[in-house]
Amino acid sequence: MIPVDQQLELICRGTVDVLLRDELATKLRTAKPLRVKFGADPSAPDLHLGHAVALAKLRQFQDLGHTVIFLIGDFTGMIGDPTGKSETRKPLTSAQVRANAETYQQQVFKILDPERTELRFNSEWMDGMSAADVVRLCAHYTVARMLERDDFAKRYREERAIGIHEFLYPLVQGYDSVALRADVEVGGTDQRFNLLVGRELQKAYGQQSQTVVTLPLLEGTDGVQKMSKSLGNAIGIADPPDEIFGKLMSISDQMMLRYYELLTIEDVGALRAQIESGVLHPMEAKKRLARQMVARFYDEPTGRRALEGFERRFQRRELPEHLLRYTWEQPPQVQPSLPRVVMASGMASSMSEARRLIQQGAVRVDGERIDDPHFVFPLTQVQAVVQVGPRRVVAVDFHFAEKLPKRG
Repeated sequence: MIPVDQQLELICRGTVDVLLRDELATKLRTAKPLRVKFGADPSAPDLHLGHAVALAKLRQFQDLGHTVIFLIGDFTGMIGDPTGKSETRKPLTSAQVRANAETYQQQVFKILDPERTELRFNSEWMDGMSAADVVRLCAHYTVARMLERDDFAKRYREERAIGIHEFLYPLVQGYDSVALRADVEVGGTDQRFNLLVGRELQKAYGQQSQTVVTLPLLEGTDGVQKMSKSLGNAIGIADPPDEIFGKLMSISDQMMLRYYELLTIEDVGALRAQIESGVLHPMEAKKRLARQMVARFYDEPTGRRALEGFERRFQRRELPEHLLRYTWEQPPQVQPSLPRVVMASGMASSMSEARRLIQQGAVRVDGERIDDPHFVFPLTQVQAVVQVGPRRVVAVDFHFAEKLPKRG
């Protein structure tokens, strides 16, 4: 049995809050497997690395001998989580929820241990609640407490609509903890209010309050906004292996260290020291991370093949036949600047868009990020692989003509 202090150290790593740590230590000392809850509304068909932050923490609990309850919010999904929203969300249909929930079931076990996982749906208890039961549930919370939530308070001040059903969302999520008798609940920092409602409701229903563990929200491949499929900055855990690898290679070096901290158990301090001392090149560290993630979601041989494929395409320039190609046929006096090449090859609609993409760090040349919009290819350049974002990749062949090609 791992000592409680060591368990706490591992559990608390990469978290924002553990409420309350002493309470969690007391629960761990009972030597009884804890029931660790995590809920996900099936609002989109695929899980991504943002979800994987929580799933990795849940797997740590499992490796310590505890039981994870992966709760699919098929009932709450039809309400629509109001967290962080400036207006009422359009609820999903039951058909959409069922379809998305099916893919969740297929994907979570890429990380979680099936033997230590309870897969549950909150419709199990919510569908059977009477109107009187719902009224009794609502009686445990006040409108004033609900308006302590930042998003509700902001909408109220701005006189934006708040549906009564949206107040039900945190109550139902909290009641899930009562129904499941959760000892711990894990969630993102944006879920803090809802998780604390669970603590209050458990107390109201005569149970010991759950410990709340909040985790940072993982930024997407743009390094700015929260990872989201709708924002186009997500890395799906069901994406093809080469796509996962390529997207991870596109993140900044700074974001790479954050991904290491939130998605792996590696010592990030030691890793940073190796990079700063020159012992480890950032590119090699990033390839190691990408290989680990592909191996986690598929298997080790697939991770190795993804690494070899990346090195073959982008470092040794052994380009696959199906890769799009573009030939630069301009005289030497027309500078082959990176913005011009990006635009001319069809990966940007204008020079201004090409410059913006470069300045945002979305453009790579032969696998290396270029953020200088004044970058110019040398006249000795023969070929280069130019990548914009995770999916647009073109092999550019440079032919410096003596004069401009004729039009028409």
